[in-house]
Amino acid sequence: MMHTQITTQAKIDYISKWIHEYLLDNSLKSLIIGVSGGIDSAVVSTLCAMTGVPTFVVSMPIRQADTQHDLSLTHCWWLKGRYPNVTHITKNLTSIFEQFEDTFSSEENDLAFANTRARLRMTALYQIAQFNNGLVVGTGNKVEDFGVGFYTKYGDGGVDISPIADCMKSEVWEMGQEMGVNQAIINAIPTDGLWDDERNDEDQLGMTYKQLEEAMLGRGDQNNIDRFLKLQAINSHKMNPIPICYL
Repeated sequence: MMHTQITTQAKIDYISKWIHEYLLDNSLKSLIIGVSGGIDSAVVSTLCAMTGVPTFVVSMPIRQADTQHDLSLTHCWWLKGRYPNVTHITKNLTSIFEQFEDTFSSEENDLAFANTRARLRMTALYQIAQFNNGLVVGTGNKVEDFGVGFYTKYGDGGVDISPIADCMKSEVWEMGQEMGVNQAIINAIPTDGLWDDERNDEDQLGMTYKQLEEAMLGRGDQNNIDRFLKLQAINSHKMNPIPICYL
């Protein structure tokens, strides 16, 4: 699809139809989405709700900041009010995560524990999906997941389909605005919510999403392009197929 030649509403309709057709083609019955309080999961869960099929939106706090969890709940309640096919589930995974921390206290590593949060959420989504004969819907966009690999391998990267993987972050914000997603979610500073200190995406990436998009297109400041290429190289193991030793 040539993004510049279609309207935001046309993108919304196309993606929602694509999700529905994939579900039907694979004889599955429901859609399962983890909702974080961020724009990506808000947009994807709304696209799924628009299909009319049973849609399960799942909040999974792990020592979550109240502001993040409140945004997640606000969005889920908004979805339920608009779409009767939506079911909201909250699974607090804090105690499970803390037991994991205790078990691996001798292998303590902050980044590993942050990734464990994402992997616990992935496991929870697949438990719910299998119970409901459904598929797990990814929320990764083009610049994060396929530009710099800013996600957890086998965590939020562990999904069945990626409906906004060909959309830049700016397009996701535009779709959210068009669909009436809560303005507080649209305005929220992007964060993966995996750290106790509430660091945001820009803190981790060292660039804004506008700068990342420009660099991904080979535009903007050369320092930003170099930074983008460095991030891409570091995370290439996530975006490339798993290496196979062929005999």
